Amino acid sequence: MSRDPIGALGLFLVTTIIFIAFFADFLMPYDPNQINVLNRLADPTWEHWLGTDNLGRDSFSRVLIGTRVAMQVAIVSIGLAMVGGIVLGLISGYGPKWLDSLLVLIFDSMSSLPMIMFAMAVITVLGPGTYTLIIVIVSVSIPGYARMIRAQTLSLKNSEFILAERSLNASSGRIIFNHLLPNVVGSLVILASMDMPVVIMLEAGLSFLGLGIKPPDASWGTILNDGYSFIRDSPVLIIAGGGPLILATLGFTFLGESLRDALDPKLKKRGSK
Repeated sequence: MSRDPIGALGLFLVTTIIFIAFFADFLMPYDPNQINVLNRLADPTWEHWLGTDNLGRDSFSRVLIGTRVAMQVAIVSIGLAMVGGIVLGLISGYGPKWLDSLLVLIFDSMSSLPMIMFAMAVITVLGPGTYTLIIVIVSVSIPGYARMIRAQTLSLKNSEFILAERSLNASSGRIIFNHLLPNVVGSLVILASMDMPVVIMLEAGLSFLGLGIKPPDASWGTILNDGYSFIRDSPVLIIAGGGPLILATLGFTFLGESLRDALDPKLKKRGSK
């Protein structure tokens, strides 16, 4: 990946974002929720690198803490969705036919639901917040991951090395965990890295609409909302909220492309031809 310029750039952006998320408390020059009405909507200065919002809060500090919020939601939700997708996909692909048909029906039913409408329905019932966002993202993501794992499991379950294990009376658990799982998890990692910007955008979009992170907690979406409301007075807020979203999308997309080439050499060869 380091020899690929696009992959190296993606790795640098993702590493920087994760570093900021972990050490936001030490990098913030001000309390992100500290109000100073006398200094509201100030232009960028050496004291406030990205100016201040409508309540006089330091925008740079709010962007940093918003990075942590975005990464927390994305990493936790994608991680839980991957675990659920792997378990259900392996069960569906390797289990009995009736169970496979039942799980596929559930996957198709969940995938047919409009993501935004489903998210708004769940948030209306449970209320906005970080945990509700995670529940929505996990519920929406599991069917896609499970279908991918199921398809790869079905293509591998009749392979020669799996049949050889069966002929030696190997248990189903041994076959699944020692042979199927290592061969299917690589593609899921690639898909998860490509889904990270989608999850970040979903969190920011719902927070922008007031259905995600609740004020006064900072989020890239709430910063964008403030910037939209006061765009004539301080257009810097739009840049402060939108810039990190663009960089995160580019970083994870470039990283996912590079991971795909590194983990699937055959695909890379086909692309070069």
